[in-house]
Amino acid sequence: MKGSTEQDPRGLIYESYRIDGITDAQCRSIFFDWALGMDAARDSRADIQALLEMYGNGQPEHPMTAVLRDGLEGAEKPRRRGGWRSRER
Repeated sequence: MKGSTEQDPRGLIYESYRIDGITDAQCRSIFFDWALGMDAARDSRADIQALLEMYGNGQPEHPMTAVLRDGLEGAEKPRRRGGWRSRER
């Protein structure tokens, strides 16, 4: 598939950068679809960083670049937030 890479096998992010007049909301929807389609074992933070380097550096004002940056900030490793072990005994 044209535009597909290891980080973007379906070419969704690639195609989003080619759409004229794409909105922030459309970019968020495409990003969500991309994230759901990725293998859970992959390092999403590294994938997002690679996508930013491939596409975002050349188009810093594109709405998908902002969405990818937001995704990079939110891609922290999940941590335990509660449960019986976190309560005082």
